[in-house]
Amino acid sequence: MNRLADATSPYLQQHADNPVDWWPWGSEAFEEAKRRDVPVLLSVGYSACHWCHVMAHESFEDETVAAYLNAHFVPVKVDREERPDVDAVYMEAVQAATGHGGWPMTVFLTADAEPFYFGTYFPPEARHGSPSFQQVLEGVVAAWTDRREEVAEVAGRIVADLAGRSLVHGGDGVPGEQETAQALLGLTREYDEQHGGFGGAPKFPPSMAVEFLLRHYARTGSEGALQMAADTCSAMARGGIYDQLGGGFARYSVDREWVVPHFEKMLYDNALLCRVYAHLWRTTGSDEARRIALETADFMVRELRTAEGGFASALDADSEDADGRHVEGAFYVWTPGQLREVLGEDDAAFAAAYFGVTEEGTFEEGSSVLRLPGDVGPVDAARVADVRARLLAAREERPRPGRDDKVVAAWNGLAIAALAETGAYFDRPDLVERATEAADLLVRVHLGEVARLTRTSKDGRAGDNAGVLEDYGDVAEGFLALAAVTGEGAWLEFAGFLLDIVLEQFTGEGGQLYDTAHDAEQLIRRPQDPTDSATPSGWTAAAGALLSYAAYTGSEAHRTAAEGALGVVKALGPRVPRFVGWGLAVAEALLDGPREVAVAGPVGGELHRTALLGRAPGAVVAAGEGPGAGAEFPLLVDRPQVGGEPTAYVCRHFVCDAPTTDAGELAAKLGG
Repeated sequence: MNRLADATSPYLQQHADNPVDWWPWGSEAFEEAKRRDVPVLLSVGYSACHWCHVMAHESFEDETVAAYLNAHFVPVKVDREERPDVDAVYMEAVQAATGHGGWPMTVFLTADAEPFYFGTYFPPEARHGSPSFQQVLEGVVAAWTDRREEVAEVAGRIVADLAGRSLVHGGDGVPGEQETAQALLGLTREYDEQHGGFGGAPKFPPSMAVEFLLRHYARTGSEGALQMAADTCSAMARGGIYDQLGGGFARYSVDREWVVPHFEKMLYDNALLCRVYAHLWRTTGSDEARRIALETADFMVRELRTAEGGFASALDADSEDADGRHVEGAFYVWTPGQLREVLGEDDAAFAAAYFGVTEEGTFEEGSSVLRLPGDVGPVDAARVADVRARLLAAREERPRPGRDDKVVAAWNGLAIAALAETGAYFDRPDLVERATEAADLLVRVHLGEVARLTRTSKDGRAGDNAGVLEDYGDVAEGFLALAAVTGEGAWLEFAGFLLDIVLEQFTGEGGQLYDTAHDAEQLIRRPQDPTDSATPSGWTAAAGALLSYAAYTGSEAHRTAAEGALGVVKALGPRVPRFVGWGLAVAEALLDGPREVAVAGPVGGELHRTALLGRAPGAVVAAGEGPGAGAEFPLLVDRPQVGGEPTAYVCRHFVCDAPTTDAGELAAKLGG
């Protein structure tokens, strides 16, 4: 019996009609394995994963394979986005055993959840040196039946190895000038001067590293840091990784030139990049950065917003092409002939040159990914806008990629921060309103009556899985950004509530943080990873929110916790700056103070806007007027207006500048 029909995860629901007798992750599945004396097949993926769909179609929808699976295993299906803790623990084992990882992840476990054989995608027939999935299943059954002692020995050794891995902590002290300078040098060495970004193919958007570079420039004036940030953002904006018609970014580029993306669009990438481009505009005034920030914000609202006011997780890479085949990129790519059908000969030729569409194609089967190669000379902006609008309208008639409607708390926190700030910077109150609605959903559904964050929801119904550290850190970050923009102290209060749970449930000795709470389900290892992947690590996300909250409230406990957590950035920043970018960005805020800005004046007024546009790394902003303002924000206590005029106070390191009523003077104090 397949048990996934009632799952809140769209990924699990995609497998609810498989002939495989899937179980969701839980004690019942392992009890069943123990009762039947069979191993567990753990299959981990996510809804926008191309090769997950391929393996599902080839193997999990096959009656013969399913019958063998059902007879010899307890199959367990996990959505890695719902259970990042389960994914992290077994991915660490896969990478340790094979030297690589990825999704779909296929792991064979004992009834005690101990892994003993690993893989990722297995094809239906043996090819390229990889056994077929059926061969793997038969081999595991043979080992389980005939060599049980060997299986137990391997499983025990793997679990002992995982348990014995200790995190290298930074020791006493926080990252300082030396560590951030070494991190900048490390990024410079890995920087791709020709194409922007870091490293080679595949190339991922380095959102968190760019945030560090922008903050480092703001604090030190390093032109090299700003140049790397600006050139990388421009290269991505002009590449195929950016949707030149509808806005928004794909997951990554398969090449180092940003030409061909892996077409899935993730909420977290777009939230992080929206904020990056808004901050780049704040730093440079770039028209391109402004356009990309707004187009990406509009993409999130238009394509990912759910009926309940939250934001869905992802759009699939695959969709139906003109022949009814389900293939990657079909929704987004164009041939010269397709351009002519929509635009006519003259405009099609113009569009092909402008967007880099060639007869031979830049993708598959003669199709091209739209990009801005930049070698067409001066163009008519009105003509470009007209062509883009007509192509977008035609594309809307194509079969759309599937959407994962699951609302992930952490990623919605990132979206709230991005939309709130972008709306404030560019006078788009509608974006601030969308951020507020998403925040309301998190409070109403994800916190609910249990007063602990739930990781996911769907259709307004909370899932069964507890929030992990990144949920608490990123949601608190979003609430703090919303508090700064709206002047509503309730969001500061909610952030404090979440961060108190971080202190109570996720913090270990010496400032270490864990990805799961003290009272969470016990896995074979308690996951703990301070390095960024596609999103800020829970560790550094929490550190940043703790630091900001301490600046808002003067809480020594939260400041101490932030500094303790940043010890790991002191150790890792100089060595692997690409993978601890958000931690380095938080370190820049710590080095700068962060500055505390109290505006005794109207929310949305000139001084408030000037404060929000200040470039000082990680500065916190509180605005409000009247006798109740201090009750909303501690920063506003005993901060009167001077001469009845709106007044700004700037403090850091327990020292305050003279209050000012002049927006230009305030901008100068904040690097504006």
